[in-house]
Amino acid sequence: MIYLDNQATTPLAPEAKEAMLRWLSGPEAMGFANPHSAHPAGRAAMAAIEVAREQVAALLPPGGRVIFTSGATEAINQAILSVPRSGIAFSAIEHSAVIEAARASGAPLQELPVDAAGLVDPEVQFAEDIGLVSVMQVNNEIGTIQPVARLAERAHAHGALFLCDAVQGAGKLAPPEGADLIAVTAHKLYGPKGIGALWVRDGVEIGPFMHGGGQEGGLRSGTLSPALCAGFGAAAALAKARMETDFQHLQGLAAAARTALAGWTLNGSEVSRWPGNLNLRLDGLDVPRLMSDLRGIYFSAGSACGSGTGKPSRVLKAIGLADRAAKSSVRLGFGRYTTIQEVEDACARIAAAAVAQGE
Repeated sequence: MIYLDNQATTPLAPEAKEAMLRWLSGPEAMGFANPHSAHPAGRAAMAAIEVAREQVAALLPPGGRVIFTSGATEAINQAILSVPRSGIAFSAIEHSAVIEAARASGAPLQELPVDAAGLVDPEVQFAEDIGLVSVMQVNNEIGTIQPVARLAERAHAHGALFLCDAVQGAGKLAPPEGADLIAVTAHKLYGPKGIGALWVRDGVEIGPFMHGGGQEGGLRSGTLSPALCAGFGAAAALAKARMETDFQHLQGLAAAARTALAGWTLNGSEVSRWPGNLNLRLDGLDVPRLMSDLRGIYFSAGSACGSGTGKPSRVLKAIGLADRAAKSSVRLGFGRYTTIQEVEDACARIAAAAVAQGE
């Protein structure tokens, strides 16, 4: 098995697993305790959560607070649904969590187009009633890195807040400059599923998304899991320590894949992109057949959230691809634990299978 779907999820880092096990089956006394209880076991559990909060916060800008959530989808929904009901602008290639939450808000909406490289024009004009602008740091399907610093600057000049979905960039790139709200999740940076966070800049007021016991400063009710938080924190600390090493590793993997698949066309920017994501197309390629022929290689035809619909990717449509070209595209996602040998072997098999289709 060769795993090349790291945009959908990443393997759990051994360091994160170890941190979690200490709160699941390790030597800590009463490690199962409710962290919101006042007794010593509860305080110990809460102390572990606060350590994790600091570790996650270290990946994000200074001058803000981290609110733990069940993942980025919840974080995005809280950010969008708790802001004033003025207009919301979002890029045409945002994750469905942003688009569907914006639609559910009942606010006036503005979709910001992208060019053929998959980039939002940093000088795009916002509609007059826009109070929140949401643009992701790195696109999950085509890997383009958006000009979020300039877009945040222009949002502020417009009197709007700036929300950034940093799910694909957190722990891999410097945090998005100028953002007021940032959504992240653990399982995209080698942490566990079921835990994420919303970062809120100091001075930005948001309200609760779920109501109950008033945990997380009254903004996110519910009992936190010390194990999940500890795993998230350990993964975040490891990502921060390895950021440059991981980036260089992925650059090497991407270069090897581009060499092996030299006849394929890259979807998205050649320059402003995350090297762990290659979205490639080959005219006439039957992608479902390719995936069936290569069951030992785990890759995708686009976002895992949109798989199974049979429809061409809306992200690829947004950058101007016709249906046929969009349906002839595959996404290869490399990660920290992907080896050069795996990439070379997988790409050789992908290339051979594609040639066989034309015979």
